[in-house]
Amino acid sequence: MRIAVIDRDLCKPKKCSLECQKVCPINRAGERCCWVEDKARIDESLCVGCGLCVKKCPFKAISVVNTPEQLKETPVHRYENNGFALFRLPFPVYGKVTGIVGANGTGKSSAMKILSGELKPNFAGKEMDLVKAFRGSEIQNYLERLVAAKIKAVRKPQNVEEFSKYDVTVKEILLKADERHKYEKIIHALNLKNILDRKLSNLSGGELQRVIIAISIIRDADIYFFDEPTSFLDVSQRFAAAKAIRSLANEDNGKHAVLVVDHDLAVLDMVADFVHVTFGAPSVYGIFSRPYTARVGINNYIEGFLKNENIRFRAEPLKFHAARAEKKEKEIYLSWSELSKSYPGFSLTVSEGCLYKKQVIGILGENGTGKTTFAKMLAGIEKPDSGSISCPKTISYKSQYLSQDEDITVAEVLKKVTNINSDTWKIDIAAPLELERLYEKNIRELSGGELQRVAVAVCLSRAADVYLLDEPSAFLDVEQRIALAKLLRKFADTKDCAILVIDHDLLFLSYLADSCILFSGTPSISAHAELYRLEEGFNKFLSSLGVTFRRDEDTGRPRANKPDSQLDIEQKKSGKFWMNL
Repeated sequence: MRIAVIDRDLCKPKKCSLECQKVCPINRAGERCCWVEDKARIDESLCVGCGLCVKKCPFKAISVVNTPEQLKETPVHRYENNGFALFRLPFPVYGKVTGIVGANGTGKSSAMKILSGELKPNFAGKEMDLVKAFRGSEIQNYLERLVAAKIKAVRKPQNVEEFSKYDVTVKEILLKADERHKYEKIIHALNLKNILDRKLSNLSGGELQRVIIAISIIRDADIYFFDEPTSFLDVSQRFAAAKAIRSLANEDNGKHAVLVVDHDLAVLDMVADFVHVTFGAPSVYGIFSRPYTARVGINNYIEGFLKNENIRFRAEPLKFHAARAEKKEKEIYLSWSELSKSYPGFSLTVSEGCLYKKQVIGILGENGTGKTTFAKMLAGIEKPDSGSISCPKTISYKSQYLSQDEDITVAEVLKKVTNINSDTWKIDIAAPLELERLYEKNIRELSGGELQRVAVAVCLSRAADVYLLDEPSAFLDVEQRIALAKLLRKFADTKDCAILVIDHDLLFLSYLADSCILFSGTPSISAHAELYRLEEGFNKFLSSLGVTFRRDEDTGRPRANKPDSQLDIEQKKSGKFWMNL
């Protein structure tokens, strides 16, 4: 099956010469395959897949792809003519948590909307009955109840910021939502006691995320959908949320089904019983795999191959390497003595340390322990109350919060710091971050993931010796995170620079870093930071969370042990919370 998709945001017929229409060989033979109305259109039944329109479009607005030969069925849903196509659906299982992993733009949120009853599937314009389309499958009974309006669904949305407009306190909205009488339990599980009297409009992104997760859990429903619940959360909060979501499936004699979409593989591995993999061409089409056990499903995604379905959807696996030996060059790029910094109600101390040429240091710790404050001191944005920082080199800093104030295109933003036509820049930065399709987009129209990639590109494009990035993996999918980790690692090795990265994705940091700085203490009150060997710092951090990790024997990826499992208990007894210690 051939699918042609036009990105309506990128297609600008008034600003081009209608190249797609002119170069199409079917058009030139006298038939109408590609034409322009308000936007370009392509007749998929006539398209031969030559790719000329794709190559000639100046705005990269056209995608023409072939789906796997094994795929014979009709799309479950298609967004307008030449829009995204979704194939198959995930299977909810009562008393279990079903995880969904895949690249952004492959239909995960769309499937959740269909299964929650928010979106009626159109089967690409064909007259088909939803239940009959899945007759004989594991999902048939669920769909029969959905069509009969006998399913009560609760969906935690991906975008949490829309809740900040409500002029109510956390306590008020939780008590109103508490249909299962779990108020006391959930405020303890998600550590919400200190913010109960605050209004939603005054909460940070992480606080708002935890409140919305809590609202979802304490409502009474047949099925619960959690769309990217770890966004904005630190590592401690992610594992707490995972445990709370996990317990939901175990309560009330298994009457609840739970679906979770997330890009943090460690959390998904911990929370899920089964996993569906989504694959395809982002923003063009997406396919749901069969359900697998959590370990097998995540490993299949990493390998890029579904053995049981004989489908390879990625040329190469996403490789996780064992921790690299800590190598220290002689040249110090950045050093600091013991530092202190205080604000009303909060104090931070940092032990002395240094950053060597070609070294990558990961910075981890709970929110509110001063990681960003430390980064700003290193970057010269803030000054320590005591101690000194020695940096004979130049620093490029990417902040945690990304601005969209300017009314300019991505290309214009990038041209301020680099030559986007340079072959070296295209290979080193633009290609790994998949920037070319974004050039004509206005910076204000970018999604969180798109904006993140542009911000990283701006940071790395500046001429500097030290690169300091605050939460660069936020809003990125798994493949984008690994591509970014590879890019940063290569940057340090080949550009003779040094890199510091603040992040909450342990897999991302373990892939990338040589050493780590651990921030510990009482969030928003007092904290201390110290430089460790990577394994030692991870072990100390995880011991404070009560979470253990092992290395997967097939892929080498770090895997979180299920709480209270035999391995979890054994590793805790031996003090080996992190797999490489």
